[in-house]
Amino acid sequence: MPSLYFAEGLPNAIVTTISIVLYKALGVSNTRIGVYTGFFYLPWVIKPLWSPAVDLLKTRRVWIWRMQCVLGLLFAGVAVALPGAHFIGLSIVLFWLVAFTSATHDIAADGFYILALSEGNQSFFVGVRNTLYRVATLFVKGPFIFIAAEITEHIGNERHAWTIAFAGMAVLFGVVGAYHGFILPRPANDKPGEAGSLERFFAEFLKTFAAFFEKPKIWALLLFLLFYRFGEAQLLPMVQPFLLDPHEKGGLGLTEKELSLVYGTVGVVALMVGGIIGGILVSRRGLRAWIWPMVLIMHLPDAVFIYLSHALPENLSLIGICVALEQFGYGFGFTAYMLYIIYIARGLHSTAHYAICTGFMALGLMLPGLWSGELQELLGYRHFFIWVMLATIPGFIVTALIPLDAEFGRRT
Repeated sequence: MPSLYFAEGLPNAIVTTISIVLYKALGVSNTRIGVYTGFFYLPWVIKPLWSPAVDLLKTRRVWIWRMQCVLGLLFAGVAVALPGAHFIGLSIVLFWLVAFTSATHDIAADGFYILALSEGNQSFFVGVRNTLYRVATLFVKGPFIFIAAEITEHIGNERHAWTIAFAGMAVLFGVVGAYHGFILPRPANDKPGEAGSLERFFAEFLKTFAAFFEKPKIWALLLFLLFYRFGEAQLLPMVQPFLLDPHEKGGLGLTEKELSLVYGTVGVVALMVGGIIGGILVSRRGLRAWIWPMVLIMHLPDAVFIYLSHALPENLSLIGICVALEQFGYGFGFTAYMLYIIYIARGLHSTAHYAICTGFMALGLMLPGLWSGELQELLGYRHFFIWVMLATIPGFIVTALIPLDAEFGRRT
């Protein structure tokens, strides 16, 4: 599980984080960054369209290691494309392909998690699982950016530095894919579906989708998936531009190294700690006992960015504390969201239904993210962060609408 979820987190963090840093370094506007990175979420949104294929063809184990090898090839393609004059156009295609392959890998890995662990252990280990996923994020936002910045200082060419970094990522995924091809366990219930003919395959494919939308209170479930993180979905794409932009543009003026320390290291560690604590607490008393504290602790710390945008502090420790507070709350509250996805996906076709849920989760990130850059440039950082706080209100409303068993998530 540790190596599997580390591998799951890496490509997502690269597509959604490194792309922002690269485009910012190349002088791309916040509006275009918001649109580009917003559309990078599309494969995670539409992955339910092919999730039944992962359920019905081959085992999850086979899908996992094969997708990891493909990711290695795609990162090699990014490394080759980086020095070229048309990198931005090529990068959009390559990052989208990375996202598509990563989304397929996610379907298989999450299905493998559900099949390999009991319900109680799923709840207990969700914090550990999320932690390893965030360790990957930490690696990308911290050491990966820091190493690229160090190489840039030594060779004086930022594009060549990132080329070396992506070549290293390609090698890493080649090794990880080979490793998992040999080492992943083989749960007895991890087996392909029984759709032997093409006609039967499509019949089972459609039946899987129909079963999801027949779930009780499906409208409330979908609203929760889409709007629980409505404020956070607009905040996330603009945090790094805010930290990097100079004071005259309303930002904090951090260097890439300072960004890797504050947001990529301190922030991600706080995120992981919040996720681990959240998983442990839910495993003791169940999700229903903790869901409202998690909603509050997730959304209210977003207000630190209102303070930062007004005060514009230069003290790196103070900035780090504010970012850590917001990220801890996000990690703590996100535990409730991920566990509720498992709650929705229970039963037959759990792999495909989990993928459908995470598709709606990605849609809830993508659509608000598309307009976040333009909205920020229209309002300025100060008023934008006030809007983000107002945008957390739907998260409270949808939480009040969802059904939830009292014992779900409690480890016995």
